[in-house]
Amino acid sequence: MTQPDAAKLVGLLADPTRLAVVAALALGAADIASVAEATGRSQTEVALAARRLGRGGLVRRDGAALALRAELFGAAARSAGEHRPPPEPLSPDPAADAVLQAFVADGRLTSIPAHRGKRLVVLDHLVRVFEPGVRYPEREVNALLAVWHPDTAALRRHLVDEGMLSRAEGTYWRSGGTVEV
Repeated sequence: MTQPDAAKLVGLLADPTRLAVVAALALGAADIASVAEATGRSQTEVALAARRLGRGGLVRRDGAALALRAELFGAAARSAGEHRPPPEPLSPDPAADAVLQAFVADGRLTSIPAHRGKRLVVLDHLVRVFEPGVRYPEREVNALLAVWHPDTAALRRHLVDEGMLSRAEGTYWRSGGTVEV
């Protein structure tokens, strides 16, 4: 394996015996006998797995001696990261986008920011799911917020406290946040 490839590494590790061999080598085993002892696998199983790992470039073999090429994991991770397209911006404002990229992944809020300034950016992004002029029962507000984060009560409270949602008698409506025209 001259060029590290994350998919190929994952494929090599998909077999439980090969994974056990790699783990034993990473923990210090250095030959077929010690890997067999560490993994509880037979020497034949270890030798076959080591041969496949050697063909894949992850293990160096010299007779019965084995050596894991652990540096390939970091190289494969870096290579996979280089080929990933940049994330779609979540805001036209670069500062707001940086905050949103830190707290939103795959369309979900990973955590509610503790810092008020960052929380305001996130709340301004979330409040856009509510249309101005529409009244929402609490159950619907919870359903819309649950798409973003499981702690709907905290999000609802923050939106109300920051004046982005208003409430009266169990009904909520949008009263703040950025509105696109």
